[in-house]
Amino acid sequence: MQEEQSNKNRICKKCLLRDMQEGEYFKNMYEYIAGLDPQIKTPDSLYEERLNLCKSCDKLVNGMCRVCGCFVEMRAAVAKNACPAVEKRW
Repeated sequence: MQEEQSNKNRICKKCLLRDMQEGEYFKNMYEYIAGLDPQIKTPDSLYEERLNLCKSCDKLVNGMCRVCGCFVEMRAAVAKNACPAVEKRW
């Protein structure tokens, strides 16, 4: 039972998104964001502001930034990060 529970909480560090069950990669991303150290995490209101700015950008495709290839929700979650575009949105 304990082994079964630990497998449920396991994050696959060497998997490609295509190798994960549908939806699992989103779960892993949101668990990563939730688990960020509060000292480096973007405050919630600023995080939402950043995401809204990303949503208005023509470089956003399926949650990914075409400038750098990141998932914008992960980039925006870390306070020190910035928009990778030449003309930064945030």
